[in-house]
Amino acid sequence: MRAFTIVLVSAAATLGIAACTEDAEPIADPVEQAANEPMEHAGPSVGEAIPANFLTRDMTGAERRLDDLVGENGLVLVFNRSADWCSYCQGQMVELRSIQGDLEQRGYTLATISYDAPAILADFAAREDIGYTMLSDEGAAMIEAFDLRDPQYAEGSFAYGVPRPTIMVIGTDGIVQAKMVETDYRIRPEPADIVAAVDAL
Repeated sequence: MRAFTIVLVSAAATLGIAACTEDAEPIADPVEQAANEPMEHAGPSVGEAIPANFLTRDMTGAERRLDDLVGENGLVLVFNRSADWCSYCQGQMVELRSIQGDLEQRGYTLATISYDAPAILADFAAREDIGYTMLSDEGAAMIEAFDLRDPQYAEGSFAYGVPRPTIMVIGTDGIVQAKMVETDYRIRPEPADIVAAVDAL
């Protein structure tokens, strides 16, 4: 994937969040919308805690909480739309394999989270040889709790409940240490950019 403009929200900098949209249901140009409209559903800011009731399921259907996901220093949690139908998310998930070891060396585990059912994630992980944890938030309860649901998809849409693509670096205490968001849903960060964000902490 080619490099692109991301915003890294840290204690020293606060930048805007862009919308993302599915090809089949365009609402507005994401970059233009980011420039002209205040964004809602941005999720917790750097320095804020993630929802205390964080609870998802992994690819096997087993319940997973923050305590059993974090490494020595924390967790890199990647919110994406779908491993089933979003080709941009699928490509990102595959590319993330290349930094799993780098993040682990830095004391961080890696996980993705989407509204996909565990079976969909398990199939994708087996097909693409994914070794990191893929979390299922079927029903989008955690996506809602994080205030990351993309509001442009109405109830009844196949994409209702998907999050804004977001990457959060979360400490063992549940505090957001850094946050990366895309200004164009079609372009995802290079894996090295994620490692660099961790190194910048």
